[in-house]
Amino acid sequence: MNSGNPQSNKKSVGIIGFGAFGMLIARHIGSHFDVFAYDTSPGLADRAIELGVTLTSLEAVARCDVIVLATPVSSCAEIATAIAPLCRPGALVIDVGSVKVQPCEVMEKILPTYVHVIATHPLFGPESARNGIKGLKIAICPVRGHRHRRLASFLRGQLGLKVIETTPHEHDREAATVQGLTHLIAKVLLDMGPLPTRMTTRSFDLLVEAISLVQHDAPEVFEAIEKANPYAPDVRRRFFRRASELNLELERNGG
Repeated sequence: MNSGNPQSNKKSVGIIGFGAFGMLIARHIGSHFDVFAYDTSPGLADRAIELGVTLTSLEAVARCDVIVLATPVSSCAEIATAIAPLCRPGALVIDVGSVKVQPCEVMEKILPTYVHVIATHPLFGPESARNGIKGLKIAICPVRGHRHRRLASFLRGQLGLKVIETTPHEHDREAATVQGLTHLIAKVLLDMGPLPTRMTTRSFDLLVEAISLVQHDAPEVFEAIEKANPYAPDVRRRFFRRASELNLELERNGG
């Protein structure tokens, strides 16, 4: 299947999971590929038409040239198992999850050896990309095959992204601090709310802006960042241990 249009010479991309991030992907690749999507959620037809996406079956999406897993990390094994017997030889499977070690292990184990596999993590979301994605960062981890070079070239040249090639463990090690602490601090401050809005400093305004970029993420994102990243527990423990030590220091000094 190259597309639903027999006259099209474009490659086909099938997106599994047509939520906020799946739609973001479709918006930016629609002029380069024939885009198909599979999602069981109701009420997506209008958005699909608006974005030029054909909603179809899982079987049809799995037969595309490129298959993008835009589903929660927790469902990676289930999805990989479902599409494994359907993928065509030479197809490229990409995930866009917030952690990389676990999905890479799952995809390499479950997906057939005749498909190429690349793990990616766009270091942005629908909120931070609302004004465009040019200049934003994306991490890519080659898993199987050599298609990552071509993908990196497309991401840089056509989408204007800054590509960081890394390994799954290097990614998760850094993401445990970069994402783990950002989402953790955001959740704690929001739970302490409402946050002040009148007498604020520039530094506090920037903190609130950072919180606004992640506060509407799906709960599954926070779960993946804190629980599926093997390096997150240690970073979290060290953060709270230091916070506790600082609190004790302040109390000893009359705070």
